[in-house]
Amino acid sequence: MTDATHHGTGAQAAPDTPAPSPKPATRNTSMIRKHGIKLTSVAILIAVLVAWEVLPTALDVPRFIIPTLSDSLAELQRMWANEGLLGHILSTALYTVLGFLIGSLLGAVMGYLLGMSKFWEKVLSPYILALQIAPKVAFAPLFIMWFGYNSMPKLLVTVLIVFFPVLVNVLQAMRTVDRDLVNLARAYNLTRLGIFWKVEMPSTVPNLMAGLRIASTLAVIGVTVGELVGGNTGLGYLISYGGGQANAAMVFNAIILLTVIGFLLYVVLERIEERVLHYLPKAHQ
Repeated sequence: MTDATHHGTGAQAAPDTPAPSPKPATRNTSMIRKHGIKLTSVAILIAVLVAWEVLPTALDVPRFIIPTLSDSLAELQRMWANEGLLGHILSTALYTVLGFLIGSLLGAVMGYLLGMSKFWEKVLSPYILALQIAPKVAFAPLFIMWFGYNSMPKLLVTVLIVFFPVLVNVLQAMRTVDRDLVNLARAYNLTRLGIFWKVEMPSTVPNLMAGLRIASTLAVIGVTVGELVGGNTGLGYLISYGGGQANAAMVFNAIILLTVIGFLLYVVLERIEERVLHYLPKAHQ
């Protein structure tokens, strides 16, 4: 009797058969798709570069209008050797990142403060709207008159341009926070600051990150405007200088380098967003 019971118990306690491993078909399909996207992007880039090299010469377009790829590369080498290109790149990159950080911080703080106070939001909204409508580029000459021909005007223009997308996104997110969650937090006697950290802040992070990504693309524009109008360093200055010398290759190179700076900043923010918002489902998966 005891042996039978023992054997029966042992039969029940036997480990379950291992579950079949998931089929790798979905994983393989995803990898193939990713590789296909990368290969297609590289193919398009190669096609654009080949067209850039061949078409201007084939269509007999003068070099001072559209230089070929080889002309631009030769000019890039000359700019590196004779024009202090590295210093210009570092200056533009530094003030792009600095202006982006300051403008984003100010926009986020102002958005959260206004979102927490309906009174001040209604009081200040007309003035914020007026500043948002005003063309930010028009402030560059004014900043130059105030601060002179130095780095301050381009920094201020960048901060001003970055400020509003972040502010608007955060403020809009604060307006749409789930009121049931807020009321539930109040029922648990959370303070106003506690409601902000536990409910409102987590709810607005996706909008904040979207505003930061938009602002990252605008930061390059702000720096370039400041350098074009009154700078003596940076890639925007090289665009102005190259245009005055009818050196289209220099202008092309400066524009491409500005694009690379903006692209790198955007990619960094995308990586940060993936880490911060890893819990959100992705529609494309």
